[in-house]
Amino acid sequence: MNRRVLCGALLGAFSLAAAAQAPAPAPASPAAPAHPPAMMMMSGSPLRAAPAPGAEVYIIAPKNGATVKSPFVVRFGLKGMGVAPAGVVVENTGHHHLLVDTDLKDLNLDQPLPATDKVLHFGKGQTETTLTLPPGKHTLELVFADSKHLSFDPPLHSGKITILVE
Repeated sequence: MNRRVLCGALLGAFSLAAAAQAPAPAPASPAAPAHPPAMMMMSGSPLRAAPAPGAEVYIIAPKNGATVKSPFVVRFGLKGMGVAPAGVVVENTGHHHLLVDTDLKDLNLDQPLPATDKVLHFGKGQTETTLTLPPGKHTLELVFADSKHLSFDPPLHSGKITILVE
């Protein structure tokens, strides 16, 4: 293949990839969803992407059953995917959300994860945080989500750990 044909083929492939990652058009009305039609299911809920095969998310520290003093550091682990800030669309990437004293089953995973004092967002791509929790028993669990704060399907989450804060 000559150089001109190769460059044209690469440019064409790049253009298709760029078009596939173009931002969604603005909604027609406040009631219209902010996702392009290709990202909608019949029910109107956003489609959730599958995580990369073999991907895992886990809490590096503290360990399950640990006794800690506030404030303490929570380190996030990820295997098989990459971290990217919220809003940045790159295949097989996402960002962390930390559930504090919250059950994954209580969240609507067909909607963007809410930002609350129990669902902490790390949309800048952070891989650790310092938490201050009151004394007592607490649970922590990581959920990895895409550029729009949507959980992957099936959810990519760590095991829930229990810690004791002195």
